[in-house]
Order: sequence, then structure tokens, then C-alpha cells
Amino acid sequence: MKTEKKTRRFKSLRLIWFIMLVLVGTVPVIVINRIVLATSAANEVQSRIARIQNQWLIVVNQVSKSGYIENPKNEVIDSELVQMANLQDGRVIVVNKSFKTIKDTYEIDTGKYNISEAVLQCFSGEAKVNYRQGDQYIDFAQPVYGADNTEVIGVMLLSSSTRSLDELADKLESRILLLEIVEFVLVVILAAVLSSLMVKPFKKITDSLNHATENPLGEEIKVNDFVETKSVSDAYNKTLKRLRQLDDSRQQFVSNVSHELKTPITSIRVLADSLMSQEDVPVELYREFMGDISEEIDRESQIIEDLLTLVRMDKSSTELNVTQINVNDLLEATLKRLRPIAQQKNVELVLESFRPVLAELDKTKFTLAISNLVENAIKYNNQDGWVKVSLNADHKFFYVKVADNGIGIPEEAQEHVFERFYRVDKARSRAAGGTGLGLAITRSIVYSHHGAIKLYSRENEGTTFTVRIPLIYIA
Repeated sequence: MKTEKKTRRFKSLRLIWFIMLVLVGTVPVIVINRIVLATSAANEVQSRIARIQNQWLIVVNQVSKSGYIENPKNEVIDSELVQMANLQDGRVIVVNKSFKTIKDTYEIDTGKYNISEAVLQCFSGEAKVNYRQGDQYIDFAQPVYGADNTEVIGVMLLSSSTRSLDELADKLESRILLLEIVEFVLVVILAAVLSSLMVKPFKKITDSLNHATENPLGEEIKVNDFVETKSVSDAYNKTLKRLRQLDDSRQQFVSNVSHELKTPITSIRVLADSLMSQEDVPVELYREFMGDISEEIDRESQIIEDLLTLVRMDKSSTELNVTQINVNDLLEATLKRLRPIAQQKNVELVLESFRPVLAELDKTKFTLAISNLVENAIKYNNQDGWVKVSLNADHKFFYVKVADNGIGIPEEAQEHVFERFYRVDKARSRAAGGTGLGLAITRSIVYSHHGAIKLYSRENEGTTFTVRIPLIYIA
């Protein structure tokens, strides 16, 4: 339980936004501050080096012109060297061309020989500057030329302390650190406020949804704080609307089923009661009533069979028995079976095939779908009318059109004809023997094949159903 709570806490959108805001608000500032601090320190060192080097060259020139290298008994130069060392809080060393130290302001190496790398480089005519950051010193090594400015007659070394620079850098770093702490605290506060504001609309959505669950399918939500939350609200409301429609459809379906199943039973009951209430019923009347009862039983059986077919259609499409079928032969066989029904009304039944079509179908179910369309076209046609079935295909789909010149479907009824138990003209539909489930079954079969079905009709002019189904079935 504790692990689950921790996991949920780390998956919190508020926490993620809080961390992101803190990181975005602090990391760049810290990085920039470090870069500025390092750049500032480097610039200060370079500035110090340039300033000291200018002063140092002046002293070196004075030493060169005064002949101090050959005669180090010059008190003025000695004073200049000591003053230079004091100003730089460091040390001055003068080495003659014999590598002997003739002056050391620390009075440590005077009289000793100095053959360090810096001295050797200076005698080859190369000046040297070295910043010893760890030791807090800048070392200057400068060759001293003779009167002709061609021969190096000595070397002057200066070690300048950088403690003041380091102290300045420490003070600057301390101030920057203080500013970073203040900035971090402000960013944390701001991030907490902003993250709370960001998740507030989602909390409103959650509260609205929780409230809505207390009254299922009864209340829409509106959270229009942001585009995203408005999209969520709209999506929920759209789903709610669809669920309401489904719920209404379910209730209507249950009501229709009850009514449709009850009607034949009521008729049977009335007929049976009529027979039972009479004595010495003539055989002819008895046979007539029993025939009517038999028809009602057949009608009841047909309704139940269609309902079972719909239930099977509502199951997963993986239950389809899909094989490759010659659609031309299938349509020809279907129309051959239905021609006797058409001949009873003297309706001309025509098949028009534009090309051979092979498709992956469930033969039994697809035959049922086409049979329903053609039977309806015959039943709701006029005497001496016609029904034309056409077949065509492209590289991806095949198309079956079932057109007639019958009574047509009113425009206001066209959007309902695929609903279960819906009848345009209930009296005429029952007279024709329909259950009101045929088109619902047809649409379900077409959809199970990933197809589509469309209707075009004009009252008293005729109706056309167009079925489009992929040539290759993809489960």
C-alpha cells in the first residue's frame, strides 16, 4: 500500500510540473552565474597581468639602462625593486648572465645560482608569464638586454601575490551564492503556486466527474479554463451524449422487443379464447382459427430467430467464417432463389455485373445481408416494378447497389430505418411479414466486414442501398 502511494505521488502531474519549473528556473541561472564568475575571475587575472607587466617592464628598462646587472650596488634601483616587490606583495629576483642571483628581495637566494627553466628561457630571449592559481601567485620572467639591445645580460623574476584577487572572487562567489539561494526560494514558491494553478482545472474536472457519477448520464461538465481542459470536457460530454443515446436505444429496444413478442401471443390468446368460448365450433371455423394461430406462431418464431441473429452479429467479428468468394456467383444464386417471390408481384429482378469480383467474406452472413435488401426491395415495390442489383469494384473495395422503383422512404424516416424494430409504415410492414430487424441485421453484417452501407431514397420514386466492402478482410 505504501509503495503504491509513493508510486502515485511520483506520477503526480503537479509534482512533475513543480520539479520542471524549479529546474527551469534555477539550473540556467546557476550555470550562467558560474560562467559569469569564471569569466570575471579570468578577466580580472588577465587585467592584473597586463597592469603588472606594464609596471614590470618599466622597472626592467630602468635596470637595463642603469647597468645594475654589472654593478648591483645601485641604491636607487634596489629601492625600486623593493618597492615593486612590496606593491605586488611578492618577491623580486635578479639573475646575471652567470646565472648568479645578485638581488633577492627576500634575501634568501642572493649569491646563489639559479638555472630554473624560466631563467633558461629568458636567456634565449623569451619572456615568460605563469599564473599559479593553486599557489596564489603570478610569475613574471623578463630578459634584461644590454646597451645594444641584442645580448641578454640578465634575467629579472617577479612573483606577484593574487590573494587579493582570490579574496575578491570569494566575496563575489558568496554574493552570487546568496542571490542563488534567494532566487531558489522564490522559484520554489513560484513553482508551487504555478503547479497548483496548472492542476486546478484538472481537479475541477475530477470533482465534476465525481459529481456526475452520482447522477449517471444526467449531467454534463464544463471546465473551460484552458484549451486542453475544454477539450477533455467536450470529449466527456460527447461520450455522455453517446451513452445517453445508447441508453435510450436500449430502453427503446427492450420496449420494442416486449411489444413485438407480445403481439403474436395476444393474437393467439384471442383466437384460442374465441374457440374455447364457443360450443360445437364448425370444422371450417376451427381450421381457419388454427391457421391464424399457426401464422402467429411462425411470426413469433421469425422474430426470435432474427433476435438471435442480431445477438450473434453483435459478437466479435473474429467469429466470421471468412473465405475467398466469387461475389458474382453469390449474387446470381441469391437472386435465383428470390425470383419466385418477385414473380408473385410481377417485379422484374435484374443483376448487372461490371467485372469479376473475388473477395474475402463470410458467405452465409453476406448472403443474408443481400437477401434482406433484395427482399425489402421486392416487398415494398409496386406491382410490375423492377429491382436492379449491380456489382462493381476498384483496387480496394467492391460495391453492391440494390435499387428499386418502389414506394420509397420518407426523408424524416431514413435516419431510423437501420434501428431495430423500426417500421416506416407499421401496418404495411406487418402485412408484408417483416419483423423490423432485417436492415439492422444487414448493417451489422456489413460493419462486421469493415464495410459501409448508405441509403438514398425519394418517396414514391424508389430506394437505393449501396454497400461497400473491402476485397481483403483484415481481422
